[in-house]
Amino acid sequence: MTAVLKFLKTEAAGGLLIALAAAAAILVANSPLAAGYNALLKTPLVLDLGFWQVGGALKDWVKDGLMAVFFYVIGLELKRELTVGELSNPKTVLLPVAAAFGGALLPVLIYSAYAGGVDPRGWPVPVATDIAFALAALALIAPKADPRLRLFLLTLAVVDDLMAIVLIAVLFTAELAYVPLFAALALLGLVYGLGRLRPLPMWIYPAVAVITWGLSKESGVHTSVMAVAAAFIVPPRPIGSDDTLLGRLEHYIHPFSAYVVLPIFAFSAAGVSLAGLKPQDILGGVSAGVALGLAIGKPIGVTLFALAAARLAKAPLPFSLGQLIGVGCLCGIGFTMSLFIGALAFDGDVAGEAQARLGVLMGSSLSLLLGLIAFRLLPPPKT
Repeated sequence: MTAVLKFLKTEAAGGLLIALAAAAAILVANSPLAAGYNALLKTPLVLDLGFWQVGGALKDWVKDGLMAVFFYVIGLELKRELTVGELSNPKTVLLPVAAAFGGALLPVLIYSAYAGGVDPRGWPVPVATDIAFALAALALIAPKADPRLRLFLLTLAVVDDLMAIVLIAVLFTAELAYVPLFAALALLGLVYGLGRLRPLPMWIYPAVAVITWGLSKESGVHTSVMAVAAAFIVPPRPIGSDDTLLGRLEHYIHPFSAYVVLPIFAFSAAGVSLAGLKPQDILGGVSAGVALGLAIGKPIGVTLFALAAARLAKAPLPFSLGQLIGVGCLCGIGFTMSLFIGALAFDGDVAGEAQARLGVLMGSSLSLLLGLIAFRLLPPPKT
């Protein structure tokens, strides 16, 4: 439980930093500095090692390079939860897993009904939940909430991240180059096998992650997927009396992801220009579909599926219905994950990506407001 509390604290503080970075990006994108901001994101950068060269704009390096660190942490988190955490206990995992599936399905249906005919590429965008932002919002809105509610949200968001990673793997994997792909899988398999036979130094695992990142750039598999795969080979080997190798590695890398990687990504991805914005840009098409999917689809899906799971399992909710609705609203804060998926879904389509970003910002903001209202108007019953 101590590790979970530390994790929540880091996520909440990181979420506030992400919010500040996003606000700064929006201000800069709508100021005289906008031209410099856009030029900076398009700055070409090349990594040349002689035997291997990879290049791209600064924005691409943030999306495919820095964000690989974030997904590596997500992979460590998933591995920990599946082996020694909440996802390893079938009795406690039913409700948040069911809620996560509902919170993914309803936004897709709403987007498809509202904007699917305009641009079907955007349906994966409202699926994801921003775990850092959602936990930060819960800490600010309901600081005295039942700890079980925070754990429910954390577990739900972890499952949500897993589904987002599966979507990225299925939808955004380019044409495969099999030699680098098999080389990456062979390396991961070798290190995983050696780690089961004997203890390996901790530095081996991030070093392998860096190598597989380079191979993934050549293979066509998205770097985020390979980062998660590299994290999954880390064993939950005990270190000391109350720690594991998996937990120790996550402890070292997680702050860098929360305080550096995600704020930089938010600053690079949230800069939406509002100049010339028309009512139809807000009320129709991709923007509205994404916003409605997040703000309406998430709370409805989370609430209905959690209630259905509780009914089928014949188990009472561990918290009030009002709190469940409030958490469902906060799950609509897609932000960094939704911005990331939007950049993949509309890669190369500047107008489409701008609409997706606007929808994410509108939907996430509305979800935060609805969460605040839900927790204020539907307080838990007095005991």
